[in-house]
Parts: sequence; structure tokens; C-alpha cells
Amino acid sequence: MTRLCICEICSCGRHRCPHRPTALYGKATKTNGLTEYTEKYPAYGGQYPPQSLKPKPVNLGDRGKMEGTTTFKTDFIPYKVNRHPGRQQVEYKPKPGDIDLGTTYNLTFNRHEVQPFLPSRPRERVQTSKMKLDTMPTYKDDFREWGNCRRELKKPDQTYFPPDTKFGGNTTFQDDFIPRGLAPRESYKPSGVPAVSETPFDGVTSNQLCYVPHVLEPRYVKPPEPYKPSSQPLQDLTTNRRDYQGLPGPLARSCKPDPVMMASDVPFQSSTEFKESFQEWPVSLPQLHKSLQYVSPTENMDMTTTSGTVFIPHDIQPFISSRPFSRSIKASAPFQGCTTMKEDFQPWVTKRRGIIKKPEEMQRASGRMDDLTTFKAHYTPHQLQPTLSFKPANAPMRTHVPQQGESMYTTEFTPKRISICPASYGSPLGFSFEDSDDRGHKFYRKLSSNERNNMSDMAKAIAVVS
Repeated sequence: MTRLCICEICSCGRHRCPHRPTALYGKATKTNGLTEYTEKYPAYGGQYPPQSLKPKPVNLGDRGKMEGTTTFKTDFIPYKVNRHPGRQQVEYKPKPGDIDLGTTYNLTFNRHEVQPFLPSRPRERVQTSKMKLDTMPTYKDDFREWGNCRRELKKPDQTYFPPDTKFGGNTTFQDDFIPRGLAPRESYKPSGVPAVSETPFDGVTSNQLCYVPHVLEPRYVKPPEPYKPSSQPLQDLTTNRRDYQGLPGPLARSCKPDPVMMASDVPFQSSTEFKESFQEWPVSLPQLHKSLQYVSPTENMDMTTTSGTVFIPHDIQPFISSRPFSRSIKASAPFQGCTTMKEDFQPWVTKRRGIIKKPEEMQRASGRMDDLTTFKAHYTPHQLQPTLSFKPANAPMRTHVPQQGESMYTTEFTPKRISICPASYGSPLGFSFEDSDDRGHKFYRKLSSNERNNMSDMAKAIAVVS
């Protein structure tokens, strides 16, 4: 009796067993691979994703000729634009008469006769000889040209004669290596079946066998050094304190305004938590110290002083000022308030000078502005016509000629029998599930002819009863 896996029963090549990566934890008892889910919900084949109804982007070219005229080109006629006249410059006219080029320097300067400067350096004397100069250098004198003749070539004359026979294009590779048919290469890839050992796993390592634990000694801790203060006093005098002793000067005046307190006689009318919680207590007034009453002396006061007793009064005449008394002289004639300034400089009737403006190049219109533009004046309204759509009509192109249904496929196609893969069913036809191993392989047993007949009779009976 042969057992076949689902991979061997499949004829389309799309059914595989759910291989598991490892099988370390295998169960001793064999279990059935079918579950309640697989029994109630069998797999259905032939399900394809829905096709997209989006039309294909086909570029339909414009078959008509485009007219390049627009309403702007037909309605707006170009006008000739003239340039604004520029401001002409006034022609230069020289003033008549001669220019006086005399200066105070020419009038005051006295010319002196100056002799040319004589250099103190003596003239250069060139010592020449009457002998003829020999221009033969030592190089030409020592290295003279030799009369060398050109050597004849010993190379024989080789004339090329092209062969008369036809060139054989075969190479040594083409002659020695005869082409043979392609043969499938043998795969040296190892099989994916892991080699499982029957011996139990030994988890003892060399570290566990050879390692000897040792007792660790306490770590050496270096004792801290005691702090020794310096016997010398600290020199806290810096270079800034030493070099910059400071100059005597007044203190900087503050520009801050005086804090004037804004006080008011009106009592502050507000109730706060402090006033409500802390009530005013009756406080007695402090006792004031009464001063002693002044008692005037009964004896008379001696008003004499050292100056009054020692000073001798002298008879002195009053000081007479040498300045004469100011006597107001009043004239009976009326005051004449006329001066030379008022007589010579009479006020002129002046008018305010107007603003100097450049003459305007363009004359402004004096009348009322007309809102009529060139567009309104020249524009002729036309009746709008809808643009013609060049999109082809969505109608199928039909012809009265009957279609020729012959093609290479219909002429050369050989009909073949369509076979259904037995592994596509939940339970393969003609096979009975037997068991499954630890790696996920499902093994089926092929039914005999008698078992097949019995199963078909049972199916018919069930169909009649239902």
C-alpha cells in the first residue's frame, strides 16, 4: 500500500504542504491534520480580483485644423503710437568779446633768466679699437662639422602580394569546439531536510567543565591625603587693583526723577479681606511728658557789652556823593520821530512769488472726463457661439461587412482535455486521508475500485434522501 503526499497528488504545481521549520517538539501520538474549521469551511478555487472599470488613457489626436484667430485679434486693431516730443535744448551762443586772461600772478611775477643745469657727473667715454672683431666662438672653433654620408638601408624590399584563394573565416575555436545541445545541469544544492539527531542534546560547554571559581580579594582603596593649609598669607591684590587705583571725582548724577508721592485726602473706600478679618482694637493714647513751666527771673538783666564799654564814638560827617543830581529836562516842542532810515528806506509793495513749475509736456483736458475707452468705442459685440467639441462620439464603429472570425489561434489551436487538479478539493477524489507527520506533510491512501463504488452508491443514496 503506497502513501502519497498532497505535493505528489497535485498536478498543477500550486498545492504544497505547510512545511514547518523545525520538528523538535514532536508528539508521540499521531494526530489528524483536519480541524473543525477546515471541515466546515472548505477552500474555494477560481477566485480572481475584480477588474478595474477605469477607461484606458488613449490619446485621440485632433483631426481638424486649428484656426488661429481670436476675438481679441479681430476686435482690437493696432494703432500707430507716436513718441512724445522731447524737450529741445537751447542752442549755445557764445558771448561777444575777448576774455581777459590776465591774473595777479602774471602782473606781479618778475621773470628771471635761468641758466641750464650742468651735471657734475663726467661724460662717458667709449674706448673703441680700430681692430676687426673676431666673431668666432669657442663652440664653433672646437666642434666642427664632419662630412658624414647617409647610410644605406639593409632592409630588403618586401612587396605585398594579396592571396588569390578565398579567405577562410573559421577560427580555431570554431574548428575545435563542436556545438552540442543544451543539457540540464545537475543541481548540487543540498536538500532542505534537516538532519535530526536521535541522541539527546548535551548542554555542557567547555567553560562549565574547565572554569574554576576563585575568591576575589578586596579592592585596594587609596587613602585621601590630608589638607595642609599654606603658611603664607593670600595675595588677593590683582593687576587691576594694583594698576587702577581710581581717580577722585564726583559721583554719577542720577537721571531718575524724584519719587513724588501722589496722595489724596479722600479716604480709600474699599473693603478687603484684611479689613474684614482684622478689626480695629481700642488703643489708649500714649502719655505725653509735660515740660516744666517757665519762670522768669526777678533780677534786672545787664545789657552792657564789651563793645559798648570800650568803643569811643566820634563825630563823622555824612558821605556826600559827587554825582550830580539828575534833573529831567522837558521840551515844549513835539517829538520828531523821523529818521534817515525811515526816509531813505520806504516800504515797497511786494507780492508773493509764485511756484516755478516746468511746462507740462501733455496738455490736460479742461472738460469733463468721458468714461469712453477704446475698448468700448471700437468693440463690437458678437453673439457667442459654443466651441465645437472634437471629441469623437461615443458610438461603436460598425460595418456592414461580415467579420472574418478566422485567426491563427482558431486554425492552429489543438483542443486539449481540461483536467482538474485532484488536490484542489478539500478531500482529493480517489484518496483517503490517513495521517500527517511532525513536519506538516499530509499523507493520503489511494482507494481501491471497490471502495470507490461503495462511496458513489452512498452519495447517490444521500442525494435521493435529501
